[in-house]
Amino acid sequence: MDLISLAIAGGAVAVGGAAALNQIVRRRRRQGRDAAVLDEKRSRNAHLPRSLHPVIDTDICIGSLSCLEACPEGDILGIVNGAAHLVHGDHCIGHGRCAAECPVNAITLVMGTSERGVDLPEVDEFFESSKPGIHVVGELGGMGLIRNAITQGLQVAKRLDTLLPTGKAQGGGGAGAGGFVDVAIVGAGPAGLAAAFGLAAAGRSYRILEQGTTGGNMAQYPRQKVVMTEPVRLPFYGKIGRRVITKEELLEAWSEAIEKGKVRVEDGVRVEGIEGEDGRFVVHTTKGPVAAGKVVLATGRRGTPRRLGVPGEARPKVTYSLIDPEQYDGKRLLVVGGGDSALEAAIQVAERELAEVALSYRGEELSRARDANRRRIGELATAGKLQLLLPSEVKAIHEDQVDLRWAGRALQLPNDFVIVSVGGELPTEFLKKAGVEMRRYHGEQLGAKPGDEAHDLEEEDEERRRLRRTLFLYAILGGAIVAYLAWKGWDYYRLGPLARLRSPLHKQLRPAGLWGHGVGIAATAFMLGNFLYPLRKRWRALKGVWSIKDWLNFHVFVGFMSPLVISFHAAFRSNNALATSTAMALGVVVATGIVGRFIYGVVPSAGGKEEELEMIAGRFERLRARVEPLLVGTRQRARLEALLALATAEVPRSSLVGALLRLPFSRLAVRFRVWRVRRLFPDEARHRHFRDSVFRLRKLRFQIAFYGALRRLLRGWRVLHASLAVFLVVAIAVHIAVSLYLGYGIL
Repeated sequence: MDLISLAIAGGAVAVGGAAALNQIVRRRRRQGRDAAVLDEKRSRNAHLPRSLHPVIDTDICIGSLSCLEACPEGDILGIVNGAAHLVHGDHCIGHGRCAAECPVNAITLVMGTSERGVDLPEVDEFFESSKPGIHVVGELGGMGLIRNAITQGLQVAKRLDTLLPTGKAQGGGGAGAGGFVDVAIVGAGPAGLAAAFGLAAAGRSYRILEQGTTGGNMAQYPRQKVVMTEPVRLPFYGKIGRRVITKEELLEAWSEAIEKGKVRVEDGVRVEGIEGEDGRFVVHTTKGPVAAGKVVLATGRRGTPRRLGVPGEARPKVTYSLIDPEQYDGKRLLVVGGGDSALEAAIQVAERELAEVALSYRGEELSRARDANRRRIGELATAGKLQLLLPSEVKAIHEDQVDLRWAGRALQLPNDFVIVSVGGELPTEFLKKAGVEMRRYHGEQLGAKPGDEAHDLEEEDEERRRLRRTLFLYAILGGAIVAYLAWKGWDYYRLGPLARLRSPLHKQLRPAGLWGHGVGIAATAFMLGNFLYPLRKRWRALKGVWSIKDWLNFHVFVGFMSPLVISFHAAFRSNNALATSTAMALGVVVATGIVGRFIYGVVPSAGGKEEELEMIAGRFERLRARVEPLLVGTRQRARLEALLALATAEVPRSSLVGALLRLPFSRLAVRFRVWRVRRLFPDEARHRHFRDSVFRLRKLRFQIAFYGALRRLLRGWRVLHASLAVFLVVAIAVHIAVSLYLGYGIL
């Protein structure tokens, strides 16, 4: 039996080893591919995101990589240096699903980057601007996606309900006493409408002022444009939207919601200015003033289309959006722009095959658009249904042609209509007159002030309280299970092997006994429960059940409980090689799980030390400039040059053992070299300053190498954790099969 157990254990180990090798190869291939793509994008300066985007804190990230497949846009994130990284930043449009899929909150959504700032109205964590009483939500505040804009609208309504005084609310829309309303909402897009629904549910009075038509920018989308959104619950209506929905379907859903919620939108009302103070605002419109206690700006950023600024742009043939593709049948159309709006307009007209369509963009590639749109443009251009002019620039617009500069030469393109889709101008002047200040965000959270921590919203506080309650319940449940099992077999588990055989409890509590077998089934259920977490990361059907954090907490709970319950099933004995190897593998799985969940994130990355090294190295270079004149005509010139090169050399990649073994010898060598050049300095103070700088640089270099090596070593926990989990599945299956074969039934 022992030989059979050894053979089975060996086979299970081989299966686990094969799984580990497969995981390593796949991870390295993916990492190499993603790193190459990122380097290529950086060479073209095409890696920078244009709007809200994720930043991964590698000091917190545990490498679960559940965020990689979360984005509806595809593989926006990749693997770089063993952790998730924003690879296709130019295609990120701020869904935020990756942050929701991170089980340890290592992903933060920010605006702008250190290289490219983004100008937005300055708001706090409750969307209130620098002008007290004026709140900014939706695309105007940097949140362009429909679902996110709706969420902000509901949140700001909830916040305003807590700030507004009681007694003025009239319930629903319309003016209160003397024409005064609690809130004036500027813009009837997703954010503005959601704010109105939230205020109506709270019994607050409001007026929605829309310069165009209900729906805001949504109403200006091309016909049958597919809008990617996610369901959101509105008061009075329920769930609105779905994963993929067209413009017409979404507007129809909004119409039903507006009718059901009795929300009234004042279309065709242009807001010209805002005066007054918090609690006493006057909103000046083309149809008269509106008095309100608070103001919500939800106008979007495209109220004023950005213009080309070329001769002839004022001609009637020039428009700034596509409404009906049919109007261009039999015509020659030029679409100008490289974003999704421009590409979608060109695609819709070109697919009708009844018009001559050309697309002009000043860049050499359409890097700003989604992959699906870029692929479709390429297909249409290859099929001859669309003329792709890259790079090109419009110089003048005439009645029957457009003058362009294309690939360095002049081009006169015959033309009937021009659609300019190059974005919109931020209403900076309007905001300035209203007292709303602008701020440039450089990789910061919206609402967070430089050097300050943003306050958590009420929902986040409730989430933390819920998490603490969940962990407490897991602790109570686990303790109760272990206590009951211990109480049930206390008199039996204390006995030695021979005494157990003579015990009347042996028949029931032994592993093959009725009770022992039942505990074994429970232990198997706990062990298999561990696989629900990785299954949740890959199986879409489970993503609507619990959050990823809840699944990880459950994974940790059943992971800790598995070896405890198995110990009771085995009656704290190991009778064969298979059982012993299974127990050892389970112990390693739990240990590596502890490393991955609780220890790996504690080890800092080398990023902070690298930044400090750059700062110190800059100071050292200035010191070096003062030292180099001393090298002229000295016999110890070579020694000092070698020491300077050693202090500023690139940090080498090293193993953890190698870094630790070299440390004492390296320190002694550097100290000796610094001591040998002391006579080159005119006084002891300068030598001490030079010596301290060299020592600090060497210390930072070691810390960078050490942290990098330690994180690479700990990163191997995932390979062990996953491969041994495969081994355990095989071992459990074999264990059950052997038990059934030998007749270890429960009867």
